[in-house]
Amino acid sequence: MGALKDVFAEIKGPMTREEARIESSRCLYCYDAPCVTLCPTHIDIPRFIRQIAAADCLSSGETILEANALGHSCARVCPVEVLCEGACVYHDWQEKPIQIARLQRHATDAVYATGEPPFAPGVDNHKRVAIIGAGPAGASCASYLRRLGFNVTIFEKRKLPGGLNTYGVAEYKMSQTTAVEEMKFLFKLGCDVVMGKEIGVDLPVADLLHDFDAVFIGIGLSGTRTLGVPGEDLPGVMDALSFIERVKAKGGKGVPPSESTVVIGGGNTAIDATTQSARTGAKKVTLAYRRGAADMSAYDFEVLLARTDGATILTDAIPKRILGKKKVEGVEFEGGLIVACDRVIKAIGQTKHFALAKALGLAQHDDGRLKVTAETLACSKPKIFAGGDAVNGGKEVVNAAADGKRAAWGIQRALFPGKPAPAGNEYWISTIDGRKIAPITPRGHS
Repeated sequence: MGALKDVFAEIKGPMTREEARIESSRCLYCYDAPCVTLCPTHIDIPRFIRQIAAADCLSSGETILEANALGHSCARVCPVEVLCEGACVYHDWQEKPIQIARLQRHATDAVYATGEPPFAPGVDNHKRVAIIGAGPAGASCASYLRRLGFNVTIFEKRKLPGGLNTYGVAEYKMSQTTAVEEMKFLFKLGCDVVMGKEIGVDLPVADLLHDFDAVFIGIGLSGTRTLGVPGEDLPGVMDALSFIERVKAKGGKGVPPSESTVVIGGGNTAIDATTQSARTGAKKVTLAYRRGAADMSAYDFEVLLARTDGATILTDAIPKRILGKKKVEGVEFEGGLIVACDRVIKAIGQTKHFALAKALGLAQHDDGRLKVTAETLACSKPKIFAGGDAVNGGKEVVNAAADGKRAAWGIQRALFPGKPAPAGNEYWISTIDGRKIAPITPRGHS
């Protein structure tokens, strides 16, 4: 096992200018490009790649961030293998697809290097919107609301903004520093940010409804589900997100050593916990999933990464009890299988937020997801909107970014019914439903 800084190095590093030039020249700039269709934010991918080929990275980055305010992080964490790159027409010819994510990073890196967002706040419309949660959905919504002229205040209960981007994404995909820098960059549009305050706990819900014209809920999911087996409270048992957070906060140095770790779960978070365990020095890592391999929700390329890192994958493994007296000593699975270990990481999904929804009087699905109108993401109570994991149950960062954009437009329509959006917002509004309205040309940057 190499040094920690090496095992946490990014899997998909940045491109050089020459690499970006060569890769962008491969693109066919498809009309009705399938890569655009599969992008939840409908970035005009042929356009931004053509702008890179024309040596206009600032315009390229602007095209990306126009459609996806979180385009900087999505270039690093999006599962492009099953989204844009997975749809590339080169697959039809058994050739390597265009490296869209790395080209996207090349462009957004150029914009971020300038230190200033490519967009300006809109003219003040004298309306105030509160956003609960400074994660991807909330930050996306705030960015577009500011461009529409709204005054925005974001309330975040944690010390750092960014949500799962900051606390729950494997470090080799995106560093915590990059996630926080993205938030600070977006906040330059003029958002007020209140950190360390939880709505309904530190601040009354009633004040929120009284002081703001609209509210957007982007709080994500709640705590990790329990296994419901004996021994779950033993020292050495932890949930995946807490484990990953410790890895990210201290670069792996604050994680207790482990001879053998068992990760229970079959999703992408379980994979992240597995690979992070291996990369922080666990000599043996076992991923145990209660159903068959075909039922695992983790992407195939993520599972391959876990195997590459040396993990053993058990399927049809239902935990019966966690063994040990004073600390974890192993896991017994149904059928009598026992795997000796000194650490168990639970990655079996998260619960939904019920308390805040109840306090606001919002309708929820049986599983706890907030009910919203698909077109605007409006909740069951007037002037309250929601998006991201609290609505979709736990999807990708790019889905949260798309929700934030859609909700911003929904809020504009709710508070200014019958009025068109302020000039300059036509392009990003068109990307909500994937309708491209601008030509594929550079946008004025030198």
